[in-house]
Amino acid sequence: MEEGEYESVLCVKPEVHVYRIPPRATNRGYRAAEWQLDQPSWSGRLRITAKGQVAYIKLEDRTSGELFAQAPVDQFPGTAVESVMDSSRYFVIRIEDGNGRRAFIGIGFGDRGDAFDFNVALQDHFKWVKQQCEFAKQAENPDQGPKLDLSFKEGQTIKLNIANMKKKEGAAGPPRARPASTGGLSLLPPPPGGKTSTLIPPPGEQLSVAASIVQPAVAPSSDLETSIGGATVSWPQPKPAATATADIWGDFTKSTGSTSSQTQPGTGWVQF
Repeated sequence: MEEGEYESVLCVKPEVHVYRIPPRATNRGYRAAEWQLDQPSWSGRLRITAKGQVAYIKLEDRTSGELFAQAPVDQFPGTAVESVMDSSRYFVIRIEDGNGRRAFIGIGFGDRGDAFDFNVALQDHFKWVKQQCEFAKQAENPDQGPKLDLSFKEGQTIKLNIANMKKKEGAAGPPRARPASTGGLSLLPPPPGGKTSTLIPPPGEQLSVAASIVQPAVAPSSDLETSIGGATVSWPQPKPAATATADIWGDFTKSTGSTSSQTQPGTGWVQF
């Protein structure tokens, strides 16, 4: 064991019971029913640690943490830890005192889940040990490992279906060309049948243009008739306020009469 190796904790169980077991007379396994289960020899805490490839089962005092017994485990399953034949909560472990003396004692858990965790902790540790040994062997002899051969064997061929690839490319079609941008804001065309906008005359000629606007002809009838779905609907025609219009435009006509007479058709404005 190297001095630089650190000790890790694999499992801790707060309660475990220790039993004296009779010597095994035959090669058959141990049976927990032969122990005095109601009179354990010792009770305390169990802790599993690992240092390098060796795991240690330590039985410690619950309060002070003083070591009661220790069982080094270098292989699992093996003679260091054995399960009993009649229960999954009891095991037989081999403890050592460091001077070469060994003894077999029985341990048991009150909860079946604690016994399961105890078993799994040892299994996981030695599974990791096995993987580390395999990695070390591969690092020492890298050429002995299986090589991946990707070469073609004699008479082996490969077939590529290029026709389907061309069809897929042709189905996409050429990319659609985008119209060139003029760099400015694009103007929408006027709606069909719409009226063009009229030019606004200068402030000095607003009255002459307003005077030249021709009012649309209105039917002489008192009511407007509209045809909707084949039926004729009469709409009342509003009465023109002749007196109010004459009063509003009267002052402007007197004061700007000369201005309107100066406006000639050749000034460039379009009359409506």
